[in-house]
Amino acid sequence: MKKNMGGADRVIRVIIAAIIAVLYFTKVIPGTLGIVLLALAGIFVLTSLVSFCPLYLPFGINTCKKK
Repeated sequence: MKKNMGGADRVIRVIIAAIIAVLYFTKVIPGTLGIVLLALAGIFVLTSLVSFCPLYLPFGINTCKKK
């Protein structure tokens, strides 16, 4: 897998995931919506760790700086 996510994109995804987790565990976002958003937050963290987003491929998006 080629990296296609830049540093800013990765940081934004981790921040969004942290906000969703805090809102879920403080019961601001309850029920099914909370579980779905928590799963999305997990995907955000995973894609940030590997610096690869599969949804970027079909659209040709690459936020990673060229070396």
